[in-house]
Amino acid sequence: MTHALDPIKFGTDGWRAEIAREFTFANVERVAQAYADYLTSEIKNPKTESLVVIGYDRRFHSENFAQRVGEILTGNDFPLAMFSEPVPTPLVSWAVKDQSAAGGVVITASHNPAHFNGFKIKAPWGGSASPETTAAVESLVDSSPVKKKEFTNPPSNERLQSSLKSYRVQVESYVDLDRLKRAAVSVIVDPMHGSGGRWVESFATGGQLQVETIRALRDPLFGGINPEPIDQNLAALKGRVSATNSIVGLATDGDADRVGAVNERGETMTMHEVVPLLLLHLARERKMTGGVVRTFSQSVLTQRIAEAHGLKVYETPIGFKYVADLMLREDILMGAEESGGIGVKDHIPERDGILNSLLLLETIVVAGKPPSELVRDMHREFGEFYFGRRDLHMEVRHGQDFVQRLAGDPPAAIGDEKVSGLETMDGTKLLFADESWLLFRQSGTEPMLRIYCEATSEAKRDKLLEAGVAAAEN
Repeated sequence: MTHALDPIKFGTDGWRAEIAREFTFANVERVAQAYADYLTSEIKNPKTESLVVIGYDRRFHSENFAQRVGEILTGNDFPLAMFSEPVPTPLVSWAVKDQSAAGGVVITASHNPAHFNGFKIKAPWGGSASPETTAAVESLVDSSPVKKKEFTNPPSNERLQSSLKSYRVQVESYVDLDRLKRAAVSVIVDPMHGSGGRWVESFATGGQLQVETIRALRDPLFGGINPEPIDQNLAALKGRVSATNSIVGLATDGDADRVGAVNERGETMTMHEVVPLLLLHLARERKMTGGVVRTFSQSVLTQRIAEAHGLKVYETPIGFKYVADLMLREDILMGAEESGGIGVKDHIPERDGILNSLLLLETIVVAGKPPSELVRDMHREFGEFYFGRRDLHMEVRHGQDFVQRLAGDPPAAIGDEKVSGLETMDGTKLLFADESWLLFRQSGTEPMLRIYCEATSEAKRDKLLEAGVAAAEN
């Protein structure tokens, strides 16, 4: 009797699955072979364009899954450059571009729970593979037998050492580290036991600035939380910032491509505060220009700041792939998503939690004010907006039906707030006269209905979110 093979489905940023259930060595082999078949069909000059870079995070067995990917790619005659220790995902993306590689693989499930792992594909330009690429790889799964050959990873790959050095040069030239180091303040860094490790600290030490990294060691269980830098997972960082009177806490997710922050009061900052502050710094203090990409759940403040500085605004569906696509085609200063993924001009078209942590610190040091004051100043100049989100467990089909019904027959009011408009770029967004909004969006990969809200007061935000939850549950 033959057993049916597990279906392999790529999501918005690679293939992710539960370890030992779907994410097994056998299934990793199938995906790696499909990726090898894809590269074989795409590469025009195998002698000069066939290098593949492999990296991995700190999750359970990640180094062994990466080793297996190396064996499959070696079996398909691809030369490899594999990191010998866990590294941030943006460093793998950087190395792919720096080495003119055909592509890259990162074994990571990013911010997912500890019992997940994943297979991210990196494109030659130094960012996540396009949906067209991942769809092509998915279609090639099981199209040819797995080819495997012994692969021995040298302890120090010279090509990757070169890329590591050039990445450091890039970050050191992008951020005013001398100014940061002269600041007589303290900062707490929290990689959440992920592959961010002590990377941020390594750039910022050596002066008056006091940098302390917590949760720096590898823990495949991430201390019992999901390695996602959002409020419910940042208790350790909030507590340490408060205890040390630090000016800011900086967090990165499991593979260090996303950023999170805690202000000097020990309060988690939303991306609807962080992103507009970064944009204001880049445009006003650095005098940088270019378009601004605002995903469908991003802040009204981002748009207002961009327009005030004469910067073209692009709005896209939720997902960094849309930001990266515009960064490849247009002159883009900055693009960001609500979940902490930020891309900036003159870097790779990729989220980089290390660089963006340092940029946020630069924003604070240059202003000479703590984050809460910067937010108040921004609100005084561009208007007060407050963001919140609720996640409801809901079966995918049920949630999709609800969102579609809402779009087809929107309510005249939510609670006692009159609805003034409707947008359906990615989910169903109800608009209100003062530019407040309430967005309903069903995940396509997990049973989760997400309800986002930005409103002109905290009270209105909370009221709209409660009304949104009630509407979804009825």
